[in-house]
Amino acid sequence: MPAGDLETERIRRIYDRRSASERSNSRDPGCRWLCSQAEGETLEIGIGKGRTLPFYPPGIHLTGVELSGVAVGVAEQRAQELGLDVTLRQGDAAALPYPDEHFDTVVFCYALCTIPDDRRAVAEAVRVLCPGGRLLLLEHVRSPNRFVRAIERLLEPIELRRLGDHLTREPLDHVLAEGLEVLKLERSMFGIIERLVALKPEGDTLAQAV
Repeated sequence: MPAGDLETERIRRIYDRRSASERSNSRDPGCRWLCSQAEGETLEIGIGKGRTLPFYPPGIHLTGVELSGVAVGVAEQRAQELGLDVTLRQGDAAALPYPDEHFDTVVFCYALCTIPDDRRAVAEAVRVLCPGGRLLLLEHVRSPNRFVRAIERLLEPIELRRLGDHLTREPLDHVLAEGLEVLKLERSMFGIIERLVALKPEGDTLAQAV
């Protein structure tokens, strides 16, 4: 099995175990802000146990994809309890089971830090995003503060072994490489939390950028 597939399987097992043993509710105001920006056909990549479900506005159709089948089961139960009509399925962020230009909004909420191939995941998100659609992202990232960044680097090997969690990634680099236009970019908590809204340009503009 290729190394990338082995790491993906390791992450799946980690989140199967966590999903079976705990059920968290997100109180992060950033999640509420992020989901409130969604419009139309919306895809959340790495929806986990559905902690974001209460935060999406009415009038959208939400699809969630998640690597852990156990987490999908928890999210389905949560959606039923909330009376929400959502589509949830198990799948790999690096190979999304959806056609090109299918969604108006694509969301990552603290997911890119654990996806083994984050570059590929962003590329897949852009692939399934309609021209004129928006990519919404809330992640913990590499801090621009040298002292904080040094702490992140010390902790990262521990978090990688424990949860498969990368602390020093820069999703913005991948977003720009895909030719998206950044509409909003904010950092908080010494620069380790990033909020990003990016627009997928119309066809000709995107082709020139890539």
